[in-house]
Amino acid sequence: MWKLRTSHYRHVTIALGLAAGFLLHAGTISAAETESAPPSTQDATSLNSMDEQYAWVGDLGDRDALPGAPLYGQHCAGCHEAQVYKAPHTTWLELMSPQVLYRSLTEGVMASQAAHLSDTDKQHIVEYITQMRLGDPAAESPLAWCEGPSKQFSALDEGRLTGWGYDTNRHVPSDISGLSNSHLNDLELKWSFGFPGATRARSQPTIAMGAVFVGSQDGTVYAFDLETGCVRWTFAARAEVRTGITLGKRGPDKVPTAYFGDIIANLYAIDAETGEPIWQTSADDHHSATLTGTPAFANGNLYVPISSLEVVTAADPDYACCTFRGHVLAVNSDDGSIIWDSYSIPNPPISIATTRAGTKVFSPSGAPIWTSPTIDVARNLLIFGTGENYSSPADQNSDAVIAVRLDTGERLWSRQTFPDDAWNVACMMIDNPNCPEEDGPDYDQSSSPLLVDLDDERTLVVAGQKDGRVFALDWETGQTKVWETKLGRGSIQGGVHFGMAAAGSRVFVPINDMNDTRNGEWLDPKKARPGISAIDAATGEVLWSHVQDNVCGEGRPFCDPGVSAPITATDDAVVAGHLDGFIRIYNSETGDIIWSFDTTESVTGTNGVIAKGGSMSGSGPALGDGHLVINSGYGLYNHEAGNALLVFAPPSEEGLSQR
Repeated sequence: MWKLRTSHYRHVTIALGLAAGFLLHAGTISAAETESAPPSTQDATSLNSMDEQYAWVGDLGDRDALPGAPLYGQHCAGCHEAQVYKAPHTTWLELMSPQVLYRSLTEGVMASQAAHLSDTDKQHIVEYITQMRLGDPAAESPLAWCEGPSKQFSALDEGRLTGWGYDTNRHVPSDISGLSNSHLNDLELKWSFGFPGATRARSQPTIAMGAVFVGSQDGTVYAFDLETGCVRWTFAARAEVRTGITLGKRGPDKVPTAYFGDIIANLYAIDAETGEPIWQTSADDHHSATLTGTPAFANGNLYVPISSLEVVTAADPDYACCTFRGHVLAVNSDDGSIIWDSYSIPNPPISIATTRAGTKVFSPSGAPIWTSPTIDVARNLLIFGTGENYSSPADQNSDAVIAVRLDTGERLWSRQTFPDDAWNVACMMIDNPNCPEEDGPDYDQSSSPLLVDLDDERTLVVAGQKDGRVFALDWETGQTKVWETKLGRGSIQGGVHFGMAAAGSRVFVPINDMNDTRNGEWLDPKKARPGISAIDAATGEVLWSHVQDNVCGEGRPFCDPGVSAPITATDDAVVAGHLDGFIRIYNSETGDIIWSFDTTESVTGTNGVIAKGGSMSGSGPALGDGHLVINSGYGLYNHEAGNALLVFAPPSEEGLSQR
C-alpha cells in the first residue's frame, strides 16, 4: 500500500487529498453527522446554509462497497482509467459535482454510452465517483432573474477590459475602476450570490457591459446585472469553469462574445448578450488535460494555455508516467479553428525506462502552463511560464519563462529559472516508484510574467517563482537577469503563486509561504513571510513589505495568512484576497491597510442561498464601474471551502445623506 508521508491529508476523501479535496465542512464535520443528515438536507441544489451544504459532502461509507463501484468498473473504467485520449481520467471526474456528471450521462456527451443504464444505475455511478449524494437531479437552483431595464447589456467597450485575458499586469486605472482611495476605504457589500452546492469559487470575474461574468464549480456560467445581482442568463458547460471569462468582439459584425474553458479542456465561445453557444472545441485530447489559465484575446484570436492533472494521476504506481506536455494554442475566435500550437517541451515523450513496479516511464513530460499568457501586439510577442517536469530526467523547459512569436508560435527564447525540478503526487507517498529521482521541489513559474515599461524606455519581463524570488529579464532575449529579489521563503503553493500586479514602474508581489506543505523536507515556519510587498521594477529594490499576522485562531485548521490568489492594483492601492478569508486593500505608497472585509461571515445571496467565503486562491479581485467583485472559497489543497460571489461599492449618495 502506498501511504502518504503525512496524515495531514486525512480529511480529504478523494484523489490522495489533492485533486478533489471535498472536505467535511473544512475538516470538521464527522462521517456520523453526514450520515445522520435528514434526506431533505441532502439535495445539493436546494440547500440554504453552508452547514446544510456540507452535510451531504463526503463519506458515504466504504467506497468499494457502494453499489456504483461494480457499475463504474463494468461501464466506465475501461476508458477513464486506461489512458484513453479524450476520456477524462477518473481523477478529473472526481473533481466534478454530481449534478454535472448526471447531466453528462442523461443529456450530455455521455448520453449515448449510458443509454442502456437505468436512472438508478446512473445515480449510483455518479455517487461512487464523487463520493457525494446526488439529491434530486431534477431540482433547479432558485435564481433572481432580471426583468425590465436590468436585463439590458450596454455596449462592449474593449478599451475598458482589464486583467487576465487582456493585460497580465492586473492594473485598473481610476477612470475604469471608478474607485478612488476615498471610495476604497469606504466600501460596503452591495449584493452577493451563493453558488449552490459548491465548495469552491475560483473563476476570475469579469466586469463589462454593465454585468459580471463568472464561472462556477458545477459548470454554470452566469451573467449578472452589476447593479442588482439579478441573473441575465446562464450557460451550462460540461464541467467546472475555473478560467476567467474573456470578452471580445467576434466576426465582421463585431458580436460581443464570451470565451472560457472548463477543467476537462473544453473551450467555449458563447454570445455575451444571450448566453447562446457559438462554438465549442477540445483544446487538448489528453485524458488529463485541463484549462486553468484564462485565455487571452488579441488580434481577433484567442491564446489558450493548456495544463493538466496528470501530476495527480501519476500517484497510481501502475500508471505509466507521463505523457502530457504543456502548450499554448492560438485559436481563431470566430470558429475555434487552430492557428498554431506551441509546446513548452518541443519533442513528444518516449519510453525511456521501467519502474520497479514494471510500469513504463515516459520522458520528457510536464511543464504545464496554468496561467494566462502575456501578450504585446506591437512587439509580436507572447510570453508564458511553465511548471515542473512530471518524470525524470528533468529537462531545460520546466520552471521556465518562454517567449514565442505572436503570429506563428515560433519560439524566440527560453530562460529556465529553477533547474532539475521533476515532481508528481507520487512523491507525497512512501516509496512510490512513480516519484521522479529529483523529487521536486515543484517550484513552478505559476504567476503570469509581467511586461513592465520603465521611464528610461527599457522594458523588462518581471517574473515570480514559487520559491519566493522575483526577478527581471530583458524582453528581447530573456538571457540577461537584470536583478533578483528574494521576498518569501517559498513552498509547494508559493512563494509567488497565482499572480503579481504592476502599476507604472512599481510591482506588487503576493507571498503565500504556506507552512503545512512539503518541499523535500518540512519547511521552517519561522522563515515564512506571508503578505504583500512592493518593489521598484527598475532595480528590484523593496519599497515596502507587509507581513500579515496570523489571525486564524483555534478551530480553523485550513486557515492561513498568506496570499495565494492574484492581486489587483489601482492607481493608488492594491487589493488582495488572503487565504484567511479576508480581503485587504493596501495603500500602494506605504503598504498600510486602508480597508478589510471578512468573507467568511455568512450572508444571504440574491438566489436565497447562504453565501459564505473561505480561503481565496486561483482568482483575484475585479474592479470596474465603481465596483469590487471577488470570489471567495477554495476548498482544495488544505484551504477553507466557500461558495461566495461578493460585490462591493461605495455607499450611494442617498445612503450618505442618511448618515
